[in-house]
Amino acid sequence: MSKIQIMDEVLANKIAAGEVVEKCMNVVKELVENAIDAQSTEIKIDLQDSGVKEIKVADNGIGMDKEDAVLAFSRHATSKLIKENDLFHIHSLGFRGEALPSIASVANVTLKTCNGEAGTEVEIHGGKLISVNPSDLLQGTTITVKNLFYNTPVRLKYLKNLYTELSYITDYVNKMALSYPNIRFILKNNDKLLLKTDGSGRLLKVIHDIYGLSVTKKMIEIHNENEDYKISGYISYPELQKSNKNAITLLVNGRVIRNLDIIRYITDSYHTYIPQDKYPIAVIKIEVDPILIDVNVHPTKMDIKFSKMDTLKDLITKTITSKLESLTLIPDAALETIIDENKTRISTVYTPNKFEEFNADQKEQEFQEFEKMSLDFEVKEETSSYQEKETNDDNSNQKKERIKKMYPVGLVHATYIVAENEDGMYLIDQHAANERVNYEYYLKELSNPTPAVMDLLVPITLEFPSNEYLILKENFDLLEKLGISYEEFGFQTIVIRSIPVWLTKANVEKAIRNIIDIIVTKEDFQLEKFLDHIAATVACKASIKANDHIMQEDMEVLLERLRSCENPFTCPHGRPTIITYSKYDLEKLFKRAMS
Repeated sequence: MSKIQIMDEVLANKIAAGEVVEKCMNVVKELVENAIDAQSTEIKIDLQDSGVKEIKVADNGIGMDKEDAVLAFSRHATSKLIKENDLFHIHSLGFRGEALPSIASVANVTLKTCNGEAGTEVEIHGGKLISVNPSDLLQGTTITVKNLFYNTPVRLKYLKNLYTELSYITDYVNKMALSYPNIRFILKNNDKLLLKTDGSGRLLKVIHDIYGLSVTKKMIEIHNENEDYKISGYISYPELQKSNKNAITLLVNGRVIRNLDIIRYITDSYHTYIPQDKYPIAVIKIEVDPILIDVNVHPTKMDIKFSKMDTLKDLITKTITSKLESLTLIPDAALETIIDENKTRISTVYTPNKFEEFNADQKEQEFQEFEKMSLDFEVKEETSSYQEKETNDDNSNQKKERIKKMYPVGLVHATYIVAENEDGMYLIDQHAANERVNYEYYLKELSNPTPAVMDLLVPITLEFPSNEYLILKENFDLLEKLGISYEEFGFQTIVIRSIPVWLTKANVEKAIRNIIDIIVTKEDFQLEKFLDHIAATVACKASIKANDHIMQEDMEVLLERLRSCENPFTCPHGRPTIITYSKYDLEKLFKRAMS
């Protein structure tokens, strides 16, 4: 008797469900993507117990007739791929034909659909067709999924707690709302409203609905394109930082994706603006010819392979870097305040991980007030930019300074310089400010292919453990590129004879040891990052420290040098160098301004 047999269709669907349906979020994802492909303008997601008990997704799309409604639960049944060549020109979110049969094999599913002519209701339990009846639905499709994983108890056992499952779903729906601001999304759990967008097509309005007013006010619009890619969206001011990558939303041709390379390009663009272990908030939409991407990598369709990745990297980094360089990025020290439903002042920010009931009316009113204020600001800013352009035309050879002149008036705790100008009051961290000045100086000198050098009156002898010396010996050419002249003196010792002129501003022996430490500890070596690391390390060691008392003249010199920096707002490690209280903020604090 033959040992090899054709697998039962229900069993095959259960196996496929292992890849397609891992948690409740995957069910929501597949159903929402089908609703979008059906040209819906409104999608409602109702959950019971975070989707474990019930998931209901209703849309107002084109719907299906009776024959398609039944056929949709067959494996590899799809309306989105007809011939093999279509696989390389995918414009829809779904195309594999695995989602519905996989979901139906591990749950009790009821589908109601109508294409405007006749309604159909299909009921399937555990992959088995129970009934096909007429439906009273007038337009669109409603799919109800109950008792998920009831017939696969092992998978049910490994579901996370209800709040974790709900956070996965909320995060996904938030990203889809950002991807399709022209679609009205409504998300509820146990009849509590968690998200409601208006489908107006305004991406910033969706950002406001998800993150709140305080975040919305600190978002920057970007858009750019090259021959292969077009990008648009919003990025946050550097002062808005997250401890994980979840707030970076990547959308490719309307599809929510995961791509660590693109996330790295975005965070690298914030280099020295934010600390290394922090991430900005960003919504980046990428539009590309489908022929340049492969979405058929994984059944969840969230992993994508790109062609011409280098051109995408250049586009993202140049767009974000140039945008940040064009802005004044001094954080406001005054507390951010928003108005709650009782019209009292509070200082909290709505985040999507807080599952309080969503107040749609409050959000709408809040955003309308913000839009009005933003419009007034944009008109003033356009007028100001025009005047500034006229001024700069007369002084085109002068470098534009990114902050106004500040006048120091004192020192607090021998660490923070207090300064003022006509706009308000400033607090400057003397170490961070001096570190930024030194960093840009050292980085410029390090980038010089022929650095000026000077001989040491007393050579410096350095001894190393044998393992470090062997690594250093392989990289002696790096010392030469930096302008450090050396001689081997025995097996584990070198003698430094000359150094680059810029290094004389630091503790020379300590600075050279820091440089060598970087050389012997860097595994994935890249010259650009190596030089950046050296500049930051040496700058930190050579800068004024906290609790160092400096004179008024020193403050004036430091502030002038800071103003001339390319990025005067943060130190090389991403900490702010300067914060401000505007004149209006001060008047509010002292009740001189009551509005």
